[in-house]
Amino acid sequence: MKQIVFDRPGDAGQLRLAESPVPSPGVADVLIRVVAAGVNRPDLFQRMGLYPPPPEASPILGLEVAGIVEAVGEDVADWRIGDAVCALTPGGGYAEYALAPAAHCLRVPRGLSMIEAAALPETLFTVWSTVFMRAALQPGESLLVHGGASGIGTTAIQLAKAFGATVYATARTAERCAACTALGADVAIPYAEQDFVSVIAEHTRGRGVDVILDMVGGDYIPRNLECLAMDGRLVFIAFLRGSRQTVDFATVMRKRLSVSGATLRPQSSSAKAAIAAALREQVWPLLDAGQLRPVIHAEFPLADAAAAHRLMEQGEHIGKLVLRVRAD
Repeated sequence: MKQIVFDRPGDAGQLRLAESPVPSPGVADVLIRVVAAGVNRPDLFQRMGLYPPPPEASPILGLEVAGIVEAVGEDVADWRIGDAVCALTPGGGYAEYALAPAAHCLRVPRGLSMIEAAALPETLFTVWSTVFMRAALQPGESLLVHGGASGIGTTAIQLAKAFGATVYATARTAERCAACTALGADVAIPYAEQDFVSVIAEHTRGRGVDVILDMVGGDYIPRNLECLAMDGRLVFIAFLRGSRQTVDFATVMRKRLSVSGATLRPQSSSAKAAIAAALREQVWPLLDAGQLRPVIHAEFPLADAAAAHRLMEQGEHIGKLVLRVRAD
């Protein structure tokens, strides 16, 4: 099979096509004939040598795919050869065939293409496990999403609105803010022009928001604490501006705040299976009904993975970037 490899950590120019044997599924795995693979920022960090895969994972890039089940392990009962699935993979998605634990697979939702389905797993697993499982966002509460025009952001906006939350989002430009409001954000804040702390205070009459999903960090960390309401919850999923900041934790005590963080890839297989089960029950009906849909900015042939990485590094995309591995 063809796959994307790189010989040493470095820039996107390191990525190239190579040949390798098709992997064989373990007893609890499925082998997927990949049609499309999502591109995510952890792929860029791994390529740069900043996010090494877990010891048991494939060193090949790619954390989500959509395609057709080609083979199943002997303990797999829920999937059959020929099923159309999308899956969270432990790695190996930038290839013509990829392995995934059967419990981390979900059927392709009705009405969605393979390109769209490939954009679902990484973002939905991340948003559901952080915003809804960890931070326990409830109907009638409010959520602030930083990076609202990103793949994570566009997913979080739609999902939070579908479950009855008021949604605030930050984005760099007016165009990206317009994309956030088109997806359902009640207020979108161009952070280069407006102070999101002041805007949140104005729109909530000083109360603040219940939950914040932050992938920025840096100087946002103390400002997030200012934005939270009493008993508010702050969840970090990345630190694009750095993880170190001086913070007065008296604010945490005074407001009874909860501050946590999570990364998806290092979690146990059983933890990811629990997230998949929740998505199957709670989110897949929304996808089938057309109430939730991934935002696809661009697709690239597998051989052009480097171009997809460069576009993501520029930060001008809205939504997801996807590699097309083969025709549907």
